[in-house]
Amino acid sequence: MMINSELLRQISMFWSLFHILILFIMLYRPRFSQRKTVILTIAGMLPLIILNILGMAILGADQMGRILIFTCTIPSLIFFYWISKDKKWRFLFTFCLADTAAYWLLGVTNMLDFYLGGGKCVIMLISRLLFFPAIEWLAFRRLRKPYIELQDAVSKGWGLFALMSAFYYVLLNLALNQPTIVTSRPEAVPVAVMILILMPLTYATIFASLYRQLLLYRKQQEELIWKEQNIQLEARLENQQNIRKLKHDMKAHSIALSGLISSGKIEEAQEYMQNMVNDYERETRQQQFCVNPYLNAIFSHYSQKFDRAGVKQKLNLQIGEENLPFMELCQIISNGLENAWNAVEQLPQEQREVSVQLRYSREFLMIRLKNRCSAELCVEKGKLPPSTKGGAEHGFGLYTIQEAAKRLGGEMACYTQEGYFLLDVMIKADRKDVQGRI
Repeated sequence: MMINSELLRQISMFWSLFHILILFIMLYRPRFSQRKTVILTIAGMLPLIILNILGMAILGADQMGRILIFTCTIPSLIFFYWISKDKKWRFLFTFCLADTAAYWLLGVTNMLDFYLGGGKCVIMLISRLLFFPAIEWLAFRRLRKPYIELQDAVSKGWGLFALMSAFYYVLLNLALNQPTIVTSRPEAVPVAVMILILMPLTYATIFASLYRQLLLYRKQQEELIWKEQNIQLEARLENQQNIRKLKHDMKAHSIALSGLISSGKIEEAQEYMQNMVNDYERETRQQQFCVNPYLNAIFSHYSQKFDRAGVKQKLNLQIGEENLPFMELCQIISNGLENAWNAVEQLPQEQREVSVQLRYSREFLMIRLKNRCSAELCVEKGKLPPSTKGGAEHGFGLYTIQEAAKRLGGEMACYTQEGYFLLDVMIKADRKDVQGRI
């Protein structure tokens, strides 16, 4: 009977180690292709699992449970950190989340087997055969998609969550296996049970907090998309108004041309028509800032807005028909120009000045927005002004610009210099599809 019990324990442990791996794979993002990731995972983790099973057979489950952190946790941490796309705190939280969830299941099933099954490992094996696939199904159906989205959307707070998860892992190890397995220490069972209850409640609080951040991120994205669509709509309405104005002007031009032609003044009529063509080309050329229609709509909208307020503008857009990430660029430029507008509208008209520069430096697209600001505004490089419009010229939208730049593998910096506010953004750009330049 002892041999059968030990065999069942080893089978359940092999099953558990295998499914810990599956649970983690569902949540983390590898930096290699799917095929290469699978090959590396099998080559790296299968020998580690076999070695731990052999160690359990030689040393026993109790002894292996005490050193599992050194024989399994730390080696797998190093291995997955190497193949993971996410680094630092995001990776550590994902790793600790999978490990503590699995450790929690091991502790619960071990105690259920001891108190309900007499320690014969039958309930242990059956419960693990059922619980691990159930947890994986819930993770795949309910957690995986929003969690991956969270890793893109939320940039701060992962360090605190990761440290909390690591603390729970160590706490579970101490409560369940140190100095001996908890079922051999009846006085420690109440504390272990309280920890097993507290841990899922803590994780529920963490994910509720993260989910609220995700909802806020989605709302901000929707607001930005609406804002960009509104800018494009205003640009189209402006174009339609120009077309209606042109139709109205054409009636007057037709009357003037008919009068000149009927009077035999052919040269005057030709000169008049040439002036019409020149005026039309000049007006339409002013609205064509770049080839990209989305960015052009942004520049057209703010150019007209600045013109009406008497703002001096200088645009140097060294971009053509490249395949650019226009959604993020629209977020960066529209928020930057809106901040510039908030600053210059508070200044006397003779001081209102805004400039925009887009140029390439190797594989990076460099964006610089520069505008006059009040002398009281002082922003050091590497810091952000307050993210509120109340009493501040800049700050609103800068966090959105920073997040958009990071998503494109770039950086953002802003600072004041000699009465000007400068916003510098650097993003990675693929220039293989360049067809032309403006």
